[in-house]
Amino acid sequence: MEQFLTPEFWVAVGQIVMIDILLGGDNAVVIALACRKLPPEQRTRGILWGTAGAIVLRVVLIFFALTLLAIPFLKIAGALLLVWIGVKLLAPDPDDGHSNIAASDKLLAAIKTIIVADLVMSIDNVIAIAGAAQGAASHHEMPLVIFGLVISIPIIVWGSQLVIKLMDRFPTIITFGGMLLGWIAGTMLVSDPALASPDTLASLPKLDQSSGAIKYGAGAAGALLVLAIGKWAAGRRGTAAA
Repeated sequence: MEQFLTPEFWVAVGQIVMIDILLGGDNAVVIALACRKLPPEQRTRGILWGTAGAIVLRVVLIFFALTLLAIPFLKIAGALLLVWIGVKLLAPDPDDGHSNIAASDKLLAAIKTIIVADLVMSIDNVIAIAGAAQGAASHHEMPLVIFGLVISIPIIVWGSQLVIKLMDRFPTIITFGGMLLGWIAGTMLVSDPALASPDTLASLPKLDQSSGAIKYGAGAAGALLVLAIGKWAAGRRGTAAA
Protein backbone atom coordinates (compact mmCIF):
# COMPACT_ATOMS: atom_id res chain seq x y z
CA MET A 1 0.00 0.00 0.00
CA GLU A 2 2.93 2.34 0.67
CA GLN A 3 3.79 2.36 -3.03
CA PHE A 4 0.59 4.32 -3.73
CA LEU A 5 1.72 7.12 -1.40
CA THR A 6 5.08 7.91 -3.03
CA PRO A 7 5.50 11.02 -5.23
CA GLU A 8 7.20 8.90 -7.91
CA PHE A 9 4.08 6.74 -8.25
CA TRP A 10 1.74 9.69 -8.81
CA VAL A 11 4.13 11.46 -11.18
CA ALA A 12 4.30 8.27 -13.27
CA VAL A 13 0.49 7.91 -13.14
CA GLY A 14 0.16 11.46 -14.46
CA GLN A 15 2.61 10.66 -17.26
CA ILE A 16 0.71 7.50 -18.23
CA VAL A 17 -2.63 9.33 -18.31
CA MET A 18 -1.10 12.13 -20.42
CA ILE A 19 0.48 9.63 -22.82
CA ASP A 20 -2.75 7.69 -23.24
CA ILE A 21 -4.79 10.83 -23.89
CA LEU A 22 -2.30 12.18 -26.44
CA LEU A 23 -1.53 8.91 -28.21
CA GLY A 24 -4.90 7.23 -27.61
CA GLY A 25 -7.18 9.70 -29.36
CA ASP A 26 -7.30 7.34 -32.33
CA ASN A 27 -8.84 4.67 -30.10
CA ALA A 28 -12.04 6.68 -29.73
CA VAL A 29 -12.17 7.11 -33.52
CA VAL A 30 -11.69 3.37 -34.05
CA ILE A 31 -14.42 2.52 -31.54
CA ALA A 32 -16.84 4.94 -33.21
CA LEU A 33 -16.08 3.63 -36.70
CA ALA A 34 -16.31 -0.04 -35.71
CA CYS A 35 -19.65 0.40 -33.90
CA ARG A 36 -21.35 2.86 -36.23
CA LYS A 37 -23.50 0.18 -37.95
CA LEU A 38 -24.58 -1.61 -34.80
CA PRO A 39 -28.21 -1.27 -33.71
CA PRO A 40 -28.52 1.55 -31.14
CA GLU A 41 -29.27 -0.88 -28.30
CA GLN A 42 -26.00 -2.76 -28.98
CA ARG A 43 -23.64 0.18 -29.42
CA THR A 44 -22.97 0.68 -25.70
CA ARG A 45 -22.26 -3.04 -25.28
CA GLY A 46 -19.94 -2.98 -28.29
CA ILE A 47 -18.05 0.03 -26.91
CA LEU A 48 -17.73 -1.47 -23.40
CA TRP A 49 -16.71 -4.99 -24.44
CA GLY A 50 -14.39 -3.77 -27.19
CA THR A 51 -12.71 -1.32 -24.81
CA ALA A 52 -12.40 -3.99 -22.09
CA GLY A 53 -10.77 -6.39 -24.55
CA ALA A 54 -8.39 -3.67 -25.73
CA ILE A 55 -7.40 -2.82 -22.12
CA VAL A 56 -6.65 -6.46 -21.26
CA LEU A 57 -4.62 -6.88 -24.44
CA ARG A 58 -2.66 -3.70 -23.76
CA VAL A 59 -1.84 -4.73 -20.17
CA VAL A 60 -0.49 -8.04 -21.51
CA LEU A 61 1.61 -6.24 -24.13
CA ILE A 62 3.00 -3.81 -21.56
CA PHE A 63 3.86 -6.70 -19.23
CA PHE A 64 5.99 -8.24 -21.98
CA ALA A 65 7.44 -4.82 -22.85
CA LEU A 66 8.53 -4.28 -19.22
CA THR A 67 10.20 -7.70 -19.27
CA LEU A 68 11.92 -7.13 -22.60
CA LEU A 69 13.26 -3.72 -21.54
CA ALA A 70 15.54 -5.55 -19.10
CA ILE A 71 17.52 -6.86 -22.10
CA PRO A 72 20.62 -4.75 -22.90
CA PHE A 73 20.23 -2.13 -25.67
CA LEU A 74 16.43 -2.55 -25.99
CA LYS A 75 15.82 0.54 -23.84
CA ILE A 76 18.11 2.47 -26.20
CA ALA A 77 16.05 1.28 -29.18
CA GLY A 78 12.84 2.12 -27.31
CA ALA A 79 14.16 5.60 -26.51
CA LEU A 80 14.89 6.28 -30.18
CA LEU A 81 11.39 5.06 -31.05
CA LEU A 82 9.89 7.42 -28.45
CA VAL A 83 11.80 10.37 -29.91
CA TRP A 84 10.34 9.52 -33.32
CA ILE A 85 6.83 9.23 -31.84
CA GLY A 86 7.24 12.58 -30.08
CA VAL A 87 8.35 14.25 -33.31
CA LYS A 88 5.33 12.77 -35.12
CA LEU A 89 3.10 14.20 -32.40
CA LEU A 90 4.47 17.71 -33.04
CA ALA A 91 4.53 17.28 -36.85
CA PRO A 92 1.67 14.86 -37.60
CA ASP A 93 1.19 13.13 -40.93
CA PRO A 94 -1.85 14.69 -42.65
CA ASP A 95 -2.89 11.34 -44.14
CA ASP A 96 -5.88 9.73 -42.44
CA GLY A 97 -5.13 6.20 -41.30
CA HIS A 98 -8.69 5.18 -40.42
CA SER A 99 -10.09 4.48 -43.86
CA ASN A 100 -9.50 0.74 -43.48
CA ILE A 101 -11.57 0.39 -40.27
CA ALA A 102 -14.54 -1.77 -41.24
CA ALA A 103 -17.90 -1.28 -39.55
CA SER A 104 -20.18 -4.22 -38.81
CA ASP A 105 -23.78 -4.70 -37.81
CA LYS A 106 -22.78 -7.74 -35.69
CA LEU A 107 -21.75 -7.17 -32.07
CA LEU A 108 -18.93 -9.76 -31.95
CA ALA A 109 -17.51 -8.59 -35.28
CA ALA A 110 -17.42 -4.97 -34.05
CA ILE A 111 -15.72 -6.03 -30.80
CA LYS A 112 -13.11 -8.02 -32.76
CA THR A 113 -12.47 -5.00 -35.01
CA ILE A 114 -11.88 -2.76 -31.99
CA ILE A 115 -9.45 -5.21 -30.36
CA VAL A 116 -7.49 -5.97 -33.54
CA ALA A 117 -7.25 -2.30 -34.53
CA ASP A 118 -6.14 -1.36 -31.02
CA LEU A 119 -3.44 -4.04 -31.17
CA VAL A 120 -2.07 -2.59 -34.40
CA MET A 121 -2.19 1.00 -33.12
CA SER A 122 -0.87 0.37 -29.60
CA ILE A 123 2.87 -0.03 -30.18
CA ASP A 124 3.61 3.62 -29.41
CA ASN A 125 1.41 3.60 -26.30
CA VAL A 126 2.97 0.37 -25.03
CA ILE A 127 6.58 1.58 -25.33
CA ALA A 128 5.79 5.01 -23.85
CA ILE A 129 3.78 3.63 -20.92
CA ALA A 130 6.44 0.99 -20.18
CA GLY A 131 9.08 3.73 -20.11
CA ALA A 132 6.98 5.94 -17.81
CA ALA A 133 6.26 3.03 -15.47
CA GLN A 134 9.94 2.16 -15.17
CA GLY A 135 10.64 5.76 -14.25
CA ALA A 136 8.94 5.16 -10.90
CA ALA A 137 10.46 3.25 -8.02
CA SER A 138 11.09 -0.44 -8.64
CA HIS A 139 8.37 -3.09 -8.32
CA HIS A 140 5.59 -0.59 -9.02
CA GLU A 141 5.37 -1.09 -12.77
CA MET A 142 2.23 -3.21 -13.25
CA PRO A 143 0.12 -1.41 -10.59
CA LEU A 144 1.10 1.82 -12.35
CA VAL A 145 0.15 0.50 -15.76
CA ILE A 146 -3.23 -0.86 -14.67
CA PHE A 147 -4.11 2.20 -12.56
CA GLY A 148 -3.08 4.60 -15.32
CA LEU A 149 -5.07 2.74 -17.97
CA VAL A 150 -8.15 2.50 -15.76
CA ILE A 151 -8.10 6.28 -15.33
CA SER A 152 -7.28 7.21 -18.92
CA ILE A 153 -9.49 4.83 -20.93
CA PRO A 154 -12.80 6.42 -19.81
CA ILE A 155 -11.32 9.84 -20.64
CA ILE A 156 -10.45 8.64 -24.14
CA VAL A 157 -13.77 6.87 -24.82
CA TRP A 158 -16.24 9.32 -23.34
CA GLY A 159 -14.27 12.55 -23.24
CA SER A 160 -12.43 12.36 -26.55
CA GLN A 161 -14.31 15.25 -28.13
CA LEU A 162 -13.59 17.51 -25.15
CA VAL A 163 -9.92 16.49 -25.20
CA ILE A 164 -9.68 17.17 -28.94
CA LYS A 165 -11.28 20.62 -28.50
CA LEU A 166 -8.87 21.44 -25.67
CA MET A 167 -5.92 20.42 -27.84
CA ASP A 168 -7.19 22.55 -30.70
CA ARG A 169 -7.66 25.53 -28.41
CA PHE A 170 -4.42 25.08 -26.47
CA PRO A 171 -1.77 23.67 -28.84
CA THR A 172 0.79 23.85 -26.03
CA ILE A 173 -0.80 20.63 -24.68
CA ILE A 174 0.48 18.81 -27.77
CA THR A 175 3.90 20.44 -27.43
CA PHE A 176 4.08 19.46 -23.78
CA GLY A 177 3.08 15.89 -24.66
CA GLY A 178 5.78 15.60 -27.30
CA MET A 179 8.39 16.92 -24.87
CA LEU A 180 7.14 14.48 -22.22
CA LEU A 181 7.84 11.61 -24.62
CA GLY A 182 11.32 13.05 -25.21
CA TRP A 183 11.87 13.26 -21.45
CA ILE A 184 10.87 9.60 -21.01
CA ALA A 185 13.11 8.65 -23.94
CA GLY A 186 16.12 10.35 -22.36
CA THR A 187 15.62 8.79 -18.93
CA MET A 188 14.96 5.40 -20.54
CA LEU A 189 18.15 5.54 -22.60
CA VAL A 190 20.52 6.20 -19.70
CA SER A 191 18.86 3.47 -17.59
CA ASP A 192 19.53 0.76 -20.18
CA PRO A 193 21.26 -2.19 -18.46
CA ALA A 194 24.18 -1.92 -20.90
CA LEU A 195 24.88 1.61 -19.59
CA ALA A 196 23.66 1.39 -16.00
CA SER A 197 24.16 -2.12 -14.62
CA PRO A 198 27.71 -3.11 -13.61
CA ASP A 199 26.73 -6.79 -13.91
CA THR A 200 25.67 -6.43 -17.56
CA LEU A 201 28.38 -6.30 -20.23
CA ALA A 202 31.02 -5.32 -17.68
CA SER A 203 33.50 -4.34 -20.40
CA LEU A 204 31.35 -1.33 -21.38
CA PRO A 205 31.79 1.99 -19.49
CA LYS A 206 28.88 2.71 -17.13
CA LEU A 207 27.06 5.93 -16.33
CA ASP A 208 27.09 7.08 -12.72
CA GLN A 209 23.53 6.57 -11.49
CA SER A 210 24.22 7.56 -7.87
CA SER A 211 22.81 11.06 -8.36
CA GLY A 212 19.86 12.19 -10.43
CA ALA A 213 21.97 14.55 -12.56
CA ILE A 214 22.46 12.13 -15.46
CA LYS A 215 18.83 10.97 -15.43
CA TYR A 216 17.33 14.45 -15.33
CA GLY A 217 19.91 15.88 -17.71
CA ALA A 218 19.15 13.13 -20.24
CA GLY A 219 15.42 13.71 -19.79
CA ALA A 220 15.79 17.45 -20.41
CA ALA A 221 17.99 16.78 -23.45
CA GLY A 222 15.43 14.35 -24.86
CA ALA A 223 12.59 16.83 -24.35
CA LEU A 224 14.51 19.62 -26.09
CA LEU A 225 15.56 17.29 -28.91
CA VAL A 226 11.95 16.32 -29.65
CA LEU A 227 10.88 19.98 -29.49
CA ALA A 228 13.64 21.10 -31.87
CA ILE A 229 13.17 18.30 -34.44
CA GLY A 230 9.37 18.51 -34.21
CA LYS A 231 9.29 22.26 -34.83
CA TRP A 232 11.77 21.88 -37.68
CA ALA A 233 9.73 19.08 -39.29
CA ALA A 234 6.48 21.02 -38.85
CA GLY A 235 8.07 24.07 -40.47
CA ARG A 236 9.27 22.00 -43.42
CA ARG A 237 5.82 20.47 -43.94
CA GLY A 238 4.22 23.90 -43.72
CA THR A 239 6.62 25.25 -46.33
CA ALA A 240 6.02 22.25 -48.60
CA ALA A 241 2.25 22.62 -48.29
CA ALA A 242 2.47 26.32 -49.13
